[in-house]
Amino acid sequence: MSGRDPDEAHRAATPLELLFDLAFVVAFSQASGELAHYLAEGHTATALAGFAFAMFSVCWAWINFSWFASAYDTDDWYYRVTTLVQMVGVVVLALGIPPLFASIDAGAYVDNSVLVAGYVVMRVAMVAQWLRAARQDPGRRATSLAYAITIIVAQVGWVAVAIAHASFWVTAAIAVVLFAIELAGPYIAEIVIGERSGRGGTPWHAHHIAERYGLLTIIALGEGVFGTVTAVSAVVTHQGWSSEAILLVTAGVGLTFGVWWSYFILPAGKILQRYRRKAFVWGYGHLLVFSSIAATGGGLHVAAYVIENEAQIGTVGAVLCVAIPVLILCLSIFALYDYLVAEVDPFHFGLIAGTVALLVLAVLAATWGASLGVCLILITLSPFVVVVGYETIGHKHEAAMLARLLA
Repeated sequence: MSGRDPDEAHRAATPLELLFDLAFVVAFSQASGELAHYLAEGHTATALAGFAFAMFSVCWAWINFSWFASAYDTDDWYYRVTTLVQMVGVVVLALGIPPLFASIDAGAYVDNSVLVAGYVVMRVAMVAQWLRAARQDPGRRATSLAYAITIIVAQVGWVAVAIAHASFWVTAAIAVVLFAIELAGPYIAEIVIGERSGRGGTPWHAHHIAERYGLLTIIALGEGVFGTVTAVSAVVTHQGWSSEAILLVTAGVGLTFGVWWSYFILPAGKILQRYRRKAFVWGYGHLLVFSSIAATGGGLHVAAYVIENEAQIGTVGAVLCVAIPVLILCLSIFALYDYLVAEVDPFHFGLIAGTVALLVLAVLAATWGASLGVCLILITLSPFVVVVGYETIGHKHEAAMLARLLA
């Protein structure tokens, strides 16, 4: 485990990494499903708090493993076994998400014991990997040990919170501190210690890591497909196949496809290879991207509850549950794009305006009595504003910016 070549040709995701990602399908599904349940019940504070806590835990565990794997994937038996342990941890973490939401809703104390137990399993395996790297890659020993130490410190804090059974606000305050430690760890290891040693941090591969993020984006988009199936099934069960069912199919699949198209417009790997320091903001920014994609799937699931008359909110509420995460997602993609190219393209303001206009129109249409299917079609069109803008004019802007940036 001496570190892989960051300029290795044809580096791609491995079958083991793809298998690892499958465990996160369950975690995303649990978080999205619980979000939808509590939103449909009108318990918005519970839904948002539980979803934020759960998604940070899930996404951060994936981020830590993926960057380590990009730098130190040996694919020997030890590496495979520790990856297996982390997959077990992901499943346990996913099982702890429903009790977390239920405890927040009850208001007595935050029950994150099962979620933290799964997190501990994952992080113990991750520490073992970093300690192995510290031993077998002497030149980056300090960097690897910094990773291991910050993980241990944060993990001790999470265990203490789980044991304490504190109230929501006490848990939230401590969680903010622990989240800060988690986020600061890689920066300290890679920049503060890595650059001081002259080695420049771990040898992660830019194109490989860009592909890994893209693959998890696709997995998160699966929640949109699942939400679509749930909503359409509700319509078919109550009304049979109708124009509304066809609109919902078109909207759900179209929205998923439009988001996918928008996300993959920028070749992030090329920029990260040239400007490696941009990886922090880009990588951390995906916490919003992954969460908003999963929340969009949850919003479609809320639509199913409304159709089945099992929700405390009406059509307007269901439309907002889809429109808001789509808005956050689109703005996040724009922000990451402009950050990577180090330039704010005025053309983007027009695209953002068109996107926001369609989302607002969808909500207004719901207040005017339009059907849920029609409103979701309007939301579906919002990411295609970006797609059409890119395919007609934007690709020229991007080519010019990349030429300047990579010259």
